[in-house]
This record gives sequence, structure tokens and C-alpha cells, in this order.
Amino acid sequence: MKKKFKFEDLRIWQKSMDFGEEINQMAYAFPDFELYNLSSQLRRAVDSIALNISEGAIGQTNPEFKRFMSYSIRSLAEVVTCLYKAKRRKYINESTFKRFYDESYDLMNMMIAFKNKIN
Repeated sequence: MKKKFKFEDLRIWQKSMDFGEEINQMAYAFPDFELYNLSSQLRRAVDSIALNISEGAIGQTNPEFKRFMSYSIRSLAEVVTCLYKAKRRKYINESTFKRFYDESYDLMNMMIAFKNKIN
């Protein structure tokens, strides 16, 4: 498939898409009573990362792109907080938490570096 949108070439977008699918699968394993609470919040936050990157990339100005990158970074911070809540509620074990926490940390650093390079 030929890529048509410039955000599709962005490594942070690609990584956030993969990360989102992994988190989504994990969140569906939470107890049923969390379906419309923590699970939903986590899934919406992780989806917002890639959504805001793509929306910002389509924007007409670099300041606009930077603003959307800030939204993505904030969504990732929300994901990390949801991971802590899931661990505290014993929906995920320590190794699962660490894996997703480390992926979050790596993605956060990539996103901040990318945002800082936007003029």
C-alpha cells in the first residue's frame, strides 16, 4: 500500500499505533465492571496519542503541530497513570506494568525530542 499522508512516515506515529493496539488488548482483560471506567479511559487515552500526532501533522503551521504534540504527550502521561491504577488494582502484574511503563517512557522521550525539533 502506498502511503499518502505524511504522518504515516513518522516513527512516533507508527510506534504509537503499535503501542495503542497492545494496550487495547491488555485493557480488555480487565474485569467487566471496569469496561466503562478504567478500561475505557485507558483505551481512549492511548488512542489519543496517535490521533493527535496525525491531526497535528495535517495542520498548516508548526505551532499548531507543536500544540497537538503536547496533547499527545499529555495523553501518554494519562496512559501511565492508568497503568499505575491497573497495577494497584491488581489487573496487571509487575512485569506487564514494567513492560508498558518502559515502552511509555521510550515513546515519551521520542515524542518530546520530535516536538522540540519542530520550528
